[in-house]
Amino acid sequence: MGGRVTRVFRNFNVENRASREISKEKPTPAPRHRTARLDAMADSPEIKEEVLRKDDRFLTLLKDVYVESTDPPVRVKNRDGEHLPSKQKEKRLTKLGHLEALDVKKVSKGKISLVEALTLLNNHKLQPQIWTAEKIAAEYSLELKEVNSLLEFFIPFTVHEFRKETKKAITSRKPKMLT
Repeated sequence: MGGRVTRVFRNFNVENRASREISKEKPTPAPRHRTARLDAMADSPEIKEEVLRKDDRFLTLLKDVYVESTDPPVRVKNRDGEHLPSKQKEKRLTKLGHLEALDVKKVSKGKISLVEALTLLNNHKLQPQIWTAEKIAAEYSLELKEVNSLLEFFIPFTVHEFRKETKKAITSRKPKMLT
């Protein structure tokens, strides 16, 4: 609704306003400032001659300059057009168990996949005396400091099942009778 109202006021008498703006005389531009450099060059031929004259001292200095240029190393591309990494990182096979279809097959050393992270956190939670930080670091090729941080700050969810209330406890309250 508001758009219609503003459109009416915006388009009101638009032809007359446009013709009035077109019929106005154009303003005269401000006079341009004559720069000092152009004035000096136009007035004195000595400066023109000085600029165009070759200086032997500068020419000898220029001849002493030696520029050596090398092209950047050529990157090898594979068939898909992606750049191949110049340095191959060490990879290890993942330890996935029954969740093998859900995750990647190889990861870089010093890293773990998401399924592995959840597995090792759950193992440590269930059996902390067997799955210690040192054993996890050795098993998954991780640094001990990172494993300690992982075990300290990431805790897997726990599911608590509460006992269901008995039927007797639920129906012990008698419904009120309407009289």
